[in-house]
Amino acid sequence: MTDAKNANSRQTDSGIEIKALYTAADLEGFDPEVQLGAPGSYPYTRGVHAEMYRQRLWTMRQYAGFGNAESTNERFKFLLDAGQTGLSCAFDLPTQMGYDSDHPRAEGEVGKVGVAIDSLADMRLLLKDLPLDQVTTSMTINSTASTLLLMYQLVAEEQGVEGAKIRGTIQNDILKEYVARGTYIYPPRPSMRLIVDIFGYCAENLPSWNTISISGYHIREAGSTAVQEIAFTIANGIAYVEAAQAAGLEVDAFAPRLSFFWNSHNNLFEEVAKFRAARRMWARIMTDRFHAKDERSKVLRFHTQVGGSTLTAQQPENNIVRVTIQAMAAALGGTQSLHTNGFDEALGLPTENAAKIALRTQQIVGYESGIADTVDPLAGSYFVETLTDQIEAAAMRYLEQIDEMGGAVAAIEARYMQDEIESAAYAYAKEIDSGQKIVIGMNKFTDDTSEPADVFPIDPQLQKDQVARLAKVRAERDQAGVDAALADLEAAARGTNNMLVPMKEALRRMATLGEVADTLRGVFGMYQPGG
Repeated sequence: MTDAKNANSRQTDSGIEIKALYTAADLEGFDPEVQLGAPGSYPYTRGVHAEMYRQRLWTMRQYAGFGNAESTNERFKFLLDAGQTGLSCAFDLPTQMGYDSDHPRAEGEVGKVGVAIDSLADMRLLLKDLPLDQVTTSMTINSTASTLLLMYQLVAEEQGVEGAKIRGTIQNDILKEYVARGTYIYPPRPSMRLIVDIFGYCAENLPSWNTISISGYHIREAGSTAVQEIAFTIANGIAYVEAAQAAGLEVDAFAPRLSFFWNSHNNLFEEVAKFRAARRMWARIMTDRFHAKDERSKVLRFHTQVGGSTLTAQQPENNIVRVTIQAMAAALGGTQSLHTNGFDEALGLPTENAAKIALRTQQIVGYESGIADTVDPLAGSYFVETLTDQIEAAAMRYLEQIDEMGGAVAAIEARYMQDEIESAAYAYAKEIDSGQKIVIGMNKFTDDTSEPADVFPIDPQLQKDQVARLAKVRAERDQAGVDAALADLEAAARGTNNMLVPMKEALRRMATLGEVADTLRGVFGMYQPGG
């Protein structure tokens, strides 16, 4: 290849070669009936609803969660007053890892990257005065997802809202934690059992709750390509369906409540094609592989968050433009809900001003851009349809490789996915270092004259107050009742009964999140990578 040709070559972030011009010849053999279908119909390439945003815009679900429950409750109300249509909650690392705020491993991390929740007392404060029969709530929680979901249900019941009326999503995607993020507690196989118990419990008690948000977001944040993001995430989705079936659940009893969570990066057309390809892949897999009969089982519904790893600390105002492009890609790709990042999130938690600008970005895209006026507006584009097919084919090659290894769990245990992501992340970093990949303000146009952004403050008193509240809970509860309930949870974990039933009773009696996790640690042990 000549230097001139190299200079003129273009590739997507996944390494797919981009031609200078696409024509009808690129779609030779393309059958719109097979590849596209109608919006709201199999294979759902064009969207999961017939009229999409003409009927209703996506849910504008801004991520919030910091400090203590009272502070996060105030931010929730601020965002709802600003026009947000769904809640999304981040939890601090101790909560994610199953440690109470007074645990030695929680020192210095309480309330830092999300809200601290130790017991039902905290959840009551987090949800105070929120209409849980009207608002949908997404909780970014994995290892302790069952615990937080049951606390949410208990508070709803205290408000007089029955289980059938509460709606929302728990992320609950433990496999991607081993691949990309690291907030795991137990080994993969007992973690899978806990997820299947959540599926069964919700099918019976919380029928409108999305039991899992199978997450490519963090896989992409760890450095994967767009193709790897959907391939590895769908492989994890297949593993969850297989585990549920192995436990005796009928596919159409739980699959309609599965949902997905994607990242949106700056390469607008690749991102749009990625979303469309993922929908089509899942519809075909659920039909051909799992023989789903209910159309809702075949529909890939998804939440999108714009790319945190694309934000720069240099010239942070530039991130407003990046977030806008990424939000447009999500809308053009047919997302069901969307979170837009604050422009200051490369520096710390988003300030109120940054959070409002992020929400206003969604609102401008939704109400002023014209994107919502017609369904799948890029359908039929020579470029987009070709790219959709190419992404699907590349992702399917990964799935075939993972199947040959014995599925996602075996591939994770063999570090196959992790190694592929690390290789992609390294290649991407090299491109930025060499200047082959341009990041404005970082390696090109670096004359930074912008004013320093305000950084969200963390109050050091917060941990002391949280620990004091936790001590009060322990002092005032019926300890014998807590011990008995935790013993029932341990028996269920050692046996075959659904663990969420005794877990809910333990939480009702004011067992803490850490005590529940410790009970399960005692049965399942803790996961040690490479061990």
